[in-house]
Amino acid sequence: MKIVGVDCATEDAKVGLALGTLIGDCLEIQDASLCSRDRSATETIADWLRADNKGGVIAIDAPLGWPKPLATTLIDHTAGSAIKTEAHAMFRRGTDVFIQRELKKTPLDVGADRIARTAYAALRLLASLRERLGVAIPLAWHASDVVTLVAIEVYPAATLVAHRIRSSGYKKPQQVNERSEILEALRRKMVIRESVRDLTLSADLVDAVVCVLAGADFVAGRAMPPDDLAIARHEGWIWASRREA
Repeated sequence: MKIVGVDCATEDAKVGLALGTLIGDCLEIQDASLCSRDRSATETIADWLRADNKGGVIAIDAPLGWPKPLATTLIDHTAGSAIKTEAHAMFRRGTDVFIQRELKKTPLDVGADRIARTAYAALRLLASLRERLGVAIPLAWHASDVVTLVAIEVYPAATLVAHRIRSSGYKKPQQVNERSEILEALRRKMVIRESVRDLTLSADLVDAVVCVLAGADFVAGRAMPPDDLAIARHEGWIWASRREA
């Protein structure tokens, strides 16, 4: 089974991608790529997945929905009118609250932060892949859904915390040693082929590999499910496993 990790961004030139395969319990990273204006994320992912008719997962580091109260509150709102809905309910999704409670990591508020543009880009990417590959790519809500190509929302920081791996202080270009520390820990969870480019060069590549790990956790049934599936289907859900003992 193929798992594609996508560290999403508003511009293709800032998107990091990783391709993994999961055979039984063995997870292997086969390739990784930084996109560019000349080579889009859609093209790379489509090339990785086109020849595979088996089930697979696209694990995307970006919100795939907005808080339900945001839509219901604003539909009849007029300029200058007071808003009675509590701010957190409008701007923070149920899954964001859940991840903060369980893993002590707070995702950015998709309803009130520039991450909304990344969410928009992620949804456009999914639409583009559906058109390019000619498949539906629905969101998955259970490991048993992975009988075709599906997509899930993930959050690398939460997955790193769940696996007790460094989850901060590695994003700056000069923090190569910190990225090396993360990759050393990840190699205890997976095989990274020698042919894969130097992942320490980019935090985007590291995050894409962590997205693949999150996808493997989902397939294995380790990811925590939503309490309210109806709300999750509207707002989206971050799939992350529980913190290791």
